[in-house]
Amino acid sequence: MRLVVQKYGGSSVANPERIQKVAQRILRYKKNGCVLVVVVSALGDTTDDLLTLSERITKNPSRRELDMLISTGEQISA
Repeated sequence: MRLVVQKYGGSSVANPERIQKVAQRILRYKKNGCVLVVVVSALGDTTDDLLTLSERITKNPSRRELDMLISTGEQISA
């Protein structure tokens, strides 16, 4: 069994068609017997949008709260 790590950036999962392509690629590797670790970024410009929103609310956000906010984008992708 071969271990394969795949990383997909925001543009790779920006819309349903691209998500389907990523899913098909993952399935191909899985069917070939690979053990996969898949890392996904937030969809499209989600991270930038969340950062912009936080800056509109406060100019000095808590690092912890900012980390939690940004991680929601990745959680949605996963």
